[in-house]
Amino acid sequence: MPSGHDEGYHPKDAVRSAITGALVSGGAGLFASAIQNSLQKQNVGAWGVFTRTGGTIATFAAVGGVFEFSRHAAANLREKDDHYNSGIGGFLAGSILGLRTGRMPRILGYGAFAAVVLAAYDYTGGSLMGYKKDPEVDEYERKEKLRLNRRRPMEETIAELGEGRGLAIHPPGFEERRRQRLKEKYGVEINPVSADPAA
Repeated sequence: MPSGHDEGYHPKDAVRSAITGALVSGGAGLFASAIQNSLQKQNVGAWGVFTRTGGTIATFAAVGGVFEFSRHAAANLREKDDHYNSGIGGFLAGSILGLRTGRMPRILGYGAFAAVVLAAYDYTGGSLMGYKKDPEVDEYERKEKLRLNRRRPMEETIAELGEGRGLAIHPPGFEERRRQRLKEKYGVEINPVSADPAA
């Protein structure tokens, strides 16, 4: 096995992935075609989804199928599962979008744009929510560990911020120390008020 290849790589079924990708993206294309058909000025009927705007369905299905097939075929050929495979698949899928225009600069431009976007998406974790969390770690325990890791002792907070001053930080003995400071600074004796009528 050549150097740099993953030791535990398992080949993927590119044809099955291509069929699945074509069906899923073809379904999205059917939805887009239905929207296009409903926005037509002439009443073309329900079959207009296939007869008038059916090219959208075919394009979507081709893009999804080509992306999935080329991504898994590249992984099988390279024996490595990384973001470069998504870049290869993205270039070929984006080129399919450019084929509708029939101009080579657009074919290459759409392919390059899709390659960069999909490779970057895969490289950064493949999720809009960030990296996937480890499924073996319990979420409650993970959050508790984060809380304990960032929790600071009250004495340290008081030393940095001070006590009182509208911060609602009143550690034990605060009122006595406050009365003492007011007496030293202003010479005013403050007697605590009790809410107990019997006192």
